[in-house]
Amino acid sequence: MPSLASIRSDWFATPRADILAGMVVALALIPEAIGFSVIAGVDPRVGLYASFSIAVIIAFTGGRPAMISAATASVAVVIIPLVHDHGVEYLFAATILMGIFQGIAGLLRLDLLMQYVSRSVITGFVNALAIMIFLAQMPQLMHVTNVTYLIVAAGLAIIYLFPYLTKAVPSPLVAIIVLTTVTIYGGIDVNTVGDMGKLPQSLPFFALPQVPFNLQTLEIIAPYSLTMAAVALLESMLTAQIVDDFTDTASNKAREMRGQGIANFFTGFLGGMGGCAMIGQSVINVKSGGRTRLSTLIAGVFLLFLLVVLNPLVAQIPMPSLVAVMIMVSIGTFSWRSIGELRSNPWQSSIVMVATVIIVIWSDNLAAGVVVGVVLSGLFFAGKVRRLFTVSTSLSEDGRTRTYRISGEVFFASSERFVDAFDFREVLDHVIIDLSEAHFWDITGIGTLDKAVIRFRREGTTVDIVGLNTESARMIDRFAVHDKPDAEQHLSGH
Repeated sequence: MPSLASIRSDWFATPRADILAGMVVALALIPEAIGFSVIAGVDPRVGLYASFSIAVIIAFTGGRPAMISAATASVAVVIIPLVHDHGVEYLFAATILMGIFQGIAGLLRLDLLMQYVSRSVITGFVNALAIMIFLAQMPQLMHVTNVTYLIVAAGLAIIYLFPYLTKAVPSPLVAIIVLTTVTIYGGIDVNTVGDMGKLPQSLPFFALPQVPFNLQTLEIIAPYSLTMAAVALLESMLTAQIVDDFTDTASNKAREMRGQGIANFFTGFLGGMGGCAMIGQSVINVKSGGRTRLSTLIAGVFLLFLLVVLNPLVAQIPMPSLVAVMIMVSIGTFSWRSIGELRSNPWQSSIVMVATVIIVIWSDNLAAGVVVGVVLSGLFFAGKVRRLFTVSTSLSEDGRTRTYRISGEVFFASSERFVDAFDFREVLDHVIIDLSEAHFWDITGIGTLDKAVIRFRREGTTVDIVGLNTESARMIDRFAVHDKPDAEQHLSGH
């Protein structure tokens, strides 16, 4: 049971700023939700209802206050074949199952996998997303009249200059209101929100998806649900990390996973598509002053209010004003400092960051870019640890005993260097392998120790292993074969 102080901190620490920030986010959600619906091949209502439902539910269930979740492009791209081949009702069923998968992931604490995502990958992810946000505005900036560019420029001027007058009202909200007023009363002909698609005029209602409840349906939707859940959780966890950095506060990522699952589960019953955290909208919210769950709740509630009550007015909002807001988000999201750090950072970190950006932009898949970045980070780390592996040797005064002193980490990447360090042709009576400054990490490292010991013994040399730390000794006791009677057979068996 949360305490009164906790409720105040989570919900009402900065109510005025949260309400205004939520209103700005709601306005910016409309064109994006419609655009994602178009990408997925469904009616705009599906994306708009999803954005309302997910934002409201995650305000209560999520683990990252002030983070905005709604219908997203990353999920929309995944569901295109499902909608095309089976229809929108299967999408609703897949969204419900997606929520179940995410809830299970939260219970299994899969959020801990975020520990393996390096800072370079997160920077690459952020930069790629900033570029994608900017590129997504191109359709509104191509084959249009010059007045469109003037409105975008005016919007950016208001967004960046208005804070010098006052920060009491978020400048993006001021830009949208001023430019909407000017275009309506000035009779200026530009694309409007209403041109993006028909806005819903009624509340969403609870209903079961109209699909057969049998194994065949499960076989159809399960692969899509699993992919949707994975992509959405990955984007949500990375977005939560970014909001953590922006606000210098910590999030509860396990709760966020469960919260995403609950939000998507119920959204499927409300006729919405799956969604997740949105970095662009979250940045708008934070930069507009949103800090608590209230801003997320207001974003969802005000979105529905706009759609149902202010529908005719919302339809007249000029798209160039929203493009200006999204360009501001793109500029604010991109890590400009990372460009200057390309030379100063280790070259491996720079390659990971750049590769993540390239893969995301090239594949239009955020998850693919992150996976490539994580794999590259792992390979570079293994290579760096491998280079710390050293071997020194000394020969006794009588020339019959050689001591090998191993230092560093013994694992799959350093196993070849481990074996190459020994001279098996040298005629000796006795070999001492001193491992007091070494650590064995995996069975590949254990296997190379077996190979070295058995090869020495095959030449008639006795071998002593000394200095093992507790963990390495435990692994060798469990997996090594060089002291077993059939050691030769074990080794030759591979």
